[in-house]
Formats: sequence, C-alpha cells, structure tokens
Amino acid sequence: MFAKVIGRRLILSAFILLAVSLLVFGATLLLPGDPARAILGQQATPERIAALNEQLGLNQPAWQRYFTWLGGLFVGDFGTSTASGGPVSELIGERIGASFVLMLLAGVISVPLGIAIGVWSALHRGGRRDQSTTMISLILASMPEFVIGIGLIAVFATSVFQILPAVTLAPPGEPVWNRPLQLVLPTLTLVLVVTPYIVRMMRATMVEVLDSGYVEMARLKGVPEQRVIMRHALPHALGPVAQVVAIQLAWLAGGVVVVEFLFRYPGLGQALIDAVTYRDVQVVQAISMLVAAVYVVVNLAADVVGILTNPKLRSAA
Repeated sequence: MFAKVIGRRLILSAFILLAVSLLVFGATLLLPGDPARAILGQQATPERIAALNEQLGLNQPAWQRYFTWLGGLFVGDFGTSTASGGPVSELIGERIGASFVLMLLAGVISVPLGIAIGVWSALHRGGRRDQSTTMISLILASMPEFVIGIGLIAVFATSVFQILPAVTLAPPGEPVWNRPLQLVLPTLTLVLVVTPYIVRMMRATMVEVLDSGYVEMARLKGVPEQRVIMRHALPHALGPVAQVVAIQLAWLAGGVVVVEFLFRYPGLGQALIDAVTYRDVQVVQAISMLVAAVYVVVNLAADVVGILTNPKLRSAA
C-alpha cells in the first residue's frame, strides 16, 4: 500500500509539473517587448529582426514552440539563450552549484536548529524562556528576507563590526566556496527567515503530543523523561512539522532570488533577474521549471516523511 501511495503522489507531481510548464510558457509569452529587438537593439532593421526570429523559432505558432520546448526538457535541452547565444544548460549549470551550496547550508542549519529550539521551548512552555523564544520567532517571521539581510550587512559588514564581506567577492568562474566568509551573511539571512516557522510549528505540535494520553501513560509507567521525549513524543511530533519544513525548504528555491540579488551572489536567483531584465525567455523558462521541480520533489519527500513518522498514516498506507 505504501508503494501505491507514493505512486499516486508521483503521478500527481507529474501533472503538477505539466500544469506549471503551461503557466510558465504562457507567462513568458506575455512579457513585454520583442526578444529579437532586445538582442539586436533599437536600431535593428526589420529584415534583421525577421531573420533572428526565424533563427530562434519565434515565428512559429505558440503551441508548436511549447511542444518543442517541452520535448527538449525531457532530454535536458533547455534551449538557447537569446542574450549569450549559448546553450541555456551551460549558462545555468554554472549557477546551480552556487545556489545549491547556499540552500544546502541554510537547510542543514535551519531544520535541526528549528526542531531543537521548538522542542526546548515546548519543554519550558509558559515560562520566560518559552515566552522569549515565541517573541523572537514572531519578530523574525514578520520581517522580509531583504530586511533581515540589510540588517546583517549593517551589523557585520558596514557599521558595527565590519568582519564579513557585504557582497560576493568571488570573480567569475571561481567557485563561491573558495571564499567561505562570503557565504556567511546570505546563509545566515536564509536561516533567520526559515527557522522561526519551524520553531513555532515544532513547539505547537510538541506541546500537543506532550499532553497526549500515550505520553502520560509512558510517564506513569516510570519511563525516564528523556526516553519519553525521544521515543514517544518526538517521532509523533515530526510528522506535521515535516510539511512545514518542506514548505520552508521549497521557499528557499524561490526566496533565494531576493537574497542572491541583495548579496550579488552568482546563483540561479541572480541569473533569473538578469534573464528577466534582458528578456532572455529560454533562461526564465528553464529556471522557473527548476524551481517548480524543487517544490514538487521537496513536498513529495515531506509526504514520505509524514507517512513514515505517523503510525496512523503508515497503517492507512
């Protein structure tokens, strides 16, 4: 039964990606301006514009261009960048690694940190520690990522300590991880944005589980408190939190755009902004589909974790 549930999720995910591809392609058709004129400049002659449109296939019907583009996605062909003239896969291939490092660092730090703080807050519920944690998490959750990023720049890069670089210093072609200090501020920004939501959800579910009958029964049987928390309470609390974690990790794929622009980080976010600026439609489509794929994969993983950690769902599956 578990395999059937996952199979249904996979089929649903495929349909979601197909729907997203239609929306992304349709949205790029609505972008203002002419790609050929944007490439050739305002002084381009109609003959040169017509020739470039034919070369890029822009004179074909929209439905035909969509199926050609969709077929290319299945074989890893994202098309040709209208700005650089090279394959889109090469252009974004250099950026994927940088963005992946940033999102991986933020995820590896924020998920266990948020779970640990949420459990700690639940164990001290009603006290000053719990109230302080709740207030701080509310303040951070209400602040946009660019506000947090600017605040960190002001404290650690410009006005107060001046110990970290305010923007990415790596020259083109150099891996960003060669200079670890330039990763600190963008990673910390993402961590401070993601962690509060995990903390609040973990605290709420942990409080509910700690008040449940099976936890009380375990305590009445004399089970040590640490074992009660780790063996009885925590596994049941992780199921609902997995969905919040998935949403936040999926948000990283989209929210990283603002953070990368703020810190001039050479990742997919910066590439997407440049592509929209220069109306590089193929790059916009490719990055949008990559972000959508990350959302689908992360949510699918969250469904699996939710089933595995929840006995009721596991038995139903």
